[in-house]
Order: sequence, then structure tokens, then C-alpha cells
Amino acid sequence: MDFNVKKLASGAGLFFTRAVQYTEEKLGQAERTELDAHFENLMSRADCTKHWTEKIYRQTEYLLQPNPSARIEEFLYEKLDMKAPSRVTNAELLGQHMEDAAKEFGPGTPYGSTLLKVGDCERRLGAAEREFIQTSAISFLNPLRNFLEGDWRTISRERRLLENLRLDLDACKARVKKAKAAEAKAAVAPDFQETRPRNYVLSASASALWTEEVEKAEQDLRLAQTEFDRQAEVTRLLLEGISSTHVNHLRCLHEFVEAQAAYYKQGHLHMLELQKELGRSKDSTVSNRLPNAFALNSTHSVAAAAGASEATESPVETETLKIEEVQAPATGTRKVKVLYDYDAADSSELSLLADELITVYTVPGMDSDWLIGEKGNQKGKVPVTYLELLS
Repeated sequence: MDFNVKKLASGAGLFFTRAVQYTEEKLGQAERTELDAHFENLMSRADCTKHWTEKIYRQTEYLLQPNPSARIEEFLYEKLDMKAPSRVTNAELLGQHMEDAAKEFGPGTPYGSTLLKVGDCERRLGAAEREFIQTSAISFLNPLRNFLEGDWRTISRERRLLENLRLDLDACKARVKKAKAAEAKAAVAPDFQETRPRNYVLSASASALWTEEVEKAEQDLRLAQTEFDRQAEVTRLLLEGISSTHVNHLRCLHEFVEAQAAYYKQGHLHMLELQKELGRSKDSTVSNRLPNAFALNSTHSVAAAAGASEATESPVETETLKIEEVQAPATGTRKVKVLYDYDAADSSELSLLADELITVYTVPGMDSDWLIGEKGNQKGKVPVTYLELLS
């Protein structure tokens, strides 16, 4: 118990000495041991690395898991050293709801079958997202967190120890300076004409005491300087290791970009596949809605088709269709509504805007997927799948 009290008193005295030294430095009343410029640059670089690594880590967490409640839950599981339960992504949940809705509406209906296709695609997108989150957490988030919770804590601890040793060193320097000043003052010869002889005896004794104090202070200074230099070297080595940290984080960043690129590429492929499936469904639906409306009970069309079968080759089949030479038939034109915007690929096609009404008709030998459309003074080929026949 006596030992603990002494240790506590010694620690309190050391803390008080450091506090006094620190306060005097801030007030400009004490000298401060400055570190070399290279060391200061290393510390500045380390602080900058910690600052931005922390920001990147937090923002990546928000990117991978936008839900703050889910992040807190994962944090608690991690601190309790328990495995967090598997959580479905929003896309997977959306896909599940779409598939359940399709079962209710009937998978054989156009809406139900489309819901099934989109729901399956959403589930695959969600699975790709979950894989991306897991890969990014392992290859990118974990190294950043290991630096913040491991290497940086070690660096911070050694820097605090270095700062304490610097305060001790400066306090020893101040003590040596004061002791030498007192020794010099005590060594001044007394004036026997104005001072009694007994004061000379006291002065000689005080001079010897201050000389002893100077020697002890200088010994403490040498010890403090040795400990400071040793700690400065340890801290310098740790700070120089920040370069290795940058190299490691660079490699992790490349892996994160590769994982992100793979995720977006996979999502793009899934969406292209979905678009093709929906396009095929749309083609069949529009073809059913435009059955033989463009076979058109037109005598002109029938006669032209018969003439084309008797001829060796059809002009439309052998030559590029010249839109300006195409004439609308006397009968057989129909009004249609444009379902989607369409940009003409060349001068033979007609650009369309969704919801506008145009007149369409067919010409002999023309591809069944295309019609001739007219709006105002403009004329050109238009795709059948972009049109809805008006009754």
C-alpha cells in the first residue's frame, strides 16, 4: 500500500511538472525543444492520412449500407463478436414482391408475365449487389479500418509518449538553467565591510548545495535527452511506415474499383437481357394489336403484290427504297399513336415522339417490321413496334 501511494504521488508530481511546462510554453515563458523539419513533415503527412482515410472509410460505409440502423446493428454484432444475420438487398426484396404480385395477377397475363421477368432481373441485380458489398468490405473497408484501429492507434500512442518525454526534457533544461543561475549567484564573494562574517559561511554552504543541484539536474537532463532521442527514433520509424500504408491502400483501391466495375457490368448485362425479353414480348403484343390492319383490303396492294410475284425481281427488293418516290395509296391508310420516342437512323426513316398521331401505310415488298409514316410534310419508315393502332 505504501508503494502504491508513493507511485501515485510520483505520477502526480510528474503530471504537475508537465502541466506547468506545457502552460509556460503556451504563454511564451519557457523554451520548447523543436523537432527537425523532416520529422514535422512526417507527422503532418500522418495526420493528413488519418484524416482522409477516416473520411473515405465512413463514406464507403454509407455507400455500401445507406441504412444507419443496419450499420448500427452490424457494429453491435461485430463488437459482440457475433456473426450478423444475412440481410436481403432492396432489389431482391423488390423482385420478390414483383413475383408474388405476378402470381396474384396471373403469370399468363401480359402484366403478370412482365412482372415475373422484371422481378427475376431485380433478384439477380440484388444478388450482384450483395456480392459487391461483401467483396468491397473484405478488400477495401477492412484494410482501412485495420489502419485506423491498429497502426494509427500505435502511432498516436508513441507520439503522446514522445510529447511527454519532450516536456520532461524541457523541464530538465529549465531546471539546469535555474540551478546554474542560482549557483553563479551564490558563488559571488561577499562584501565583508557591509556583511557580517556568518553570512559568508552561509554563502559558501549554499554554493556547494547549488553545485550539487546542478550536477544532479545535468544528470537528469542527460537521461531525459537519451529517452527522448530513443522515443523520437521509434516514432520516426512508425511515421515513415505511412508510405507502406499508402501502397497497401492503393492496392486495395484498385481491388475496390475492379469489384465496382464488375458489379456495374453485371448489372448492365442483366438489364440488356431484360430489355431484349421485354422487346420480344412487346413485338408480339404489338403484332397482335396490328394484325392484318396493314395487309389492308386494298385493291392497289393486292394488285401490286400480284405484279411483284410475276416480275423477276421487285424494285423494292433490289433497290434502296426511295422515300420521296413512295406515294400513299388511295385507300388503306390508318391513324396510329406513337408509343415511344424514336430517332431516325438515316434520311429514309422518320423520327417519332411519344403520344403523337401519324398516318401509316405499307408498300409492296417492304419489310413487315416497318411501315411508311407521314406527319405533315414529313415522310419516312417507322418501326411497327413503336406504334399502336387506333380503332
